[in-house]
Amino acid sequence: MNVALNNSYPRHVAIIMDGNGRWAKKHRLPRIAGHQKGAESARHVIENLIEYGVPYVTLYVFSTENWNRPREEVEGLFSLLEANLKEGLAIAMEKQARLHHLGNITGLEGDLIGKLKEAEEITRNNTSIDVVLAFNYGGRDELVEALRKIAASGIKPGDITEDTIRDNLFCPGIPDPDLVISTGGEMRLSNFLLWQSAYAEIYFTPVLWPEFDKKELAKAIEFYSSRQRRFGGLGDEGVESE
Repeated sequence: MNVALNNSYPRHVAIIMDGNGRWAKKHRLPRIAGHQKGAESARHVIENLIEYGVPYVTLYVFSTENWNRPREEVEGLFSLLEANLKEGLAIAMEKQARLHHLGNITGLEGDLIGKLKEAEEITRNNTSIDVVLAFNYGGRDELVEALRKIAASGIKPGDITEDTIRDNLFCPGIPDPDLVISTGGEMRLSNFLLWQSAYAEIYFTPVLWPEFDKKELAKAIEFYSSRQRRFGGLGDEGVESE
C-alpha cells in the first residue's frame, strides 16, 4: 500500500477490540480461542497501519473491569499476553515497532511487569510505529492515579492546568488519539482513554474484532478522512459545532 501520511490520515488510532468472545461462540469454540484470533487481528492491523504511515496505535488489551470475568478466562488472557509478548517482540523488531505499556502495574505479577518493561527497553529505538498496549487499564483509574500524583507533588490547586494532568497520565508522551475504533457493535467508550479522547473521531462498527481486517480498517480510515475536525470551533462552512 505504502500510503503517505497526510492531513486526511490520523496520527494516532486507538482501538477497543470487542467481540472476541462472540466470535468464538459463533464458531463453537472456547472463549480463549476468540482472544487468540483477536491477537492475530491485532498484528495484521498494526502492519496495515504501518503501511498507512500512522505513527501511533493503542490497543485495549485488558481493562481494569476485566478482572470481573471468570478466573479461567482471566488466567488464559494473561497466559496469552505473555506468549504473544515473546512472539510479538520478534515481530516488533522486524517491523521496527516500539512497544509501550499503558496501565496500572498494581495487581500484575512481577514476572509479567518485568517482561513488559523488557519489551519497552528492547524496542525503545524502533521508529516505524509506537504500539501502546493498554493492559490492566481503565480511564477512570488513570485519572485517579494522575490526581494522586499531583496531590503528592504539593502543587497548589490554583496551579493545576490541563498540562499538569496530561503530564501525570500513564503515557504522557503519547499524543491524543485522532480516531477511536470500537468493534463488535458496542456503542460506548468502555472506560477507554477518557481524557485523551475528548476530541477524537469515534468509529463504531458491528464487525467482531477477529473479523476486522484490512478492508474494515480502510473503511475506518475513510470515515476519519471524511470528517472535519473543529475542536469546538467553527467549521469551514461557518456553522458552530455542537
